[in-house]
Amino acid sequence: MTRSPHYIGRFAPSPSGELHFGSLLAALGSYLQAHHQGGHWLVRMEDIDPPREVAGAADSILATLERFGLNWHGTVMYQSQQNERYQATLEQLRQQGLTYACRCTRAQIKQAGGFYQGHCQSLNLPVEQSAIRLRTTQPVYQFDDLLQGVTRIPKALAEEDFIIHRKDGLYAYNLAVTLDDIAQGITQVVRGADLLVPTGRQIALMQQLSANVPEYVHLPLAVTAPGMKLSKQNHAPSIAQQDIMQTTWHALSFLGQLPPALSEFAHQSDLLAWAITNWQLDKVANKTEQIWVS
Repeated sequence: MTRSPHYIGRFAPSPSGELHFGSLLAALGSYLQAHHQGGHWLVRMEDIDPPREVAGAADSILATLERFGLNWHGTVMYQSQQNERYQATLEQLRQQGLTYACRCTRAQIKQAGGFYQGHCQSLNLPVEQSAIRLRTTQPVYQFDDLLQGVTRIPKALAEEDFIIHRKDGLYAYNLAVTLDDIAQGITQVVRGADLLVPTGRQIALMQQLSANVPEYVHLPLAVTAPGMKLSKQNHAPSIAQQDIMQTTWHALSFLGQLPPALSEFAHQSDLLAWAITNWQLDKVANKTEQIWVS
């Protein structure tokens, strides 16, 4: 793999709970992919959804990353501090005629077939108490993922006008993550395969903003049973107090790296140094799910 000092990757956790093994996979995979290429690895805290956040979780996540030796470049970006930039883009899109207000409920959309059909597109509804949708003028029907291969998106989903500002006044994930990847100059996004399909919407928005589109790598998920990924919502156990080297060794093994026995390493820094030098993306299974039981 060619080393590139211009490589910029990132890990973007949500502070809805402490770091668990599933999120460690994304952190470690993105960290190794960046460092193996001599690039930069950034950390962004996706704290734009206060109702889902847990007090103290952001600080706990950062402390756990440091405990595992996953040190980031620069300062941590907090999405909660980016509202001015998000709003400026919303206004830009509005002036270009690329947004409109919508008051359709999830139940109404489900009843209409499961995909939004543009019902509010020409109603000129007031913005107050409405969601804001993006007119999808450049739908993405497929994209190349460096691990999962060609990912095809159903036509109805690709062409759907999606929400970029929520009815409750919060900025939608697809808007925030896209604008932050642009602002931070991310050249490659490495994250879990649960975000594979939303990538199409993020690429579509980048194209509408005439921004450079990064490469994408979606890592396999750790699940406790088919269809049940390890997540904070599913009460996945925190790794904050787990043995650092043993947990890292398990994560490397899950990612197909076949590290030597733990007895070969004196410290966590030695294990990470081996992992950076020997990291091979093509050894990672190109599956959207795998089973790992703690």
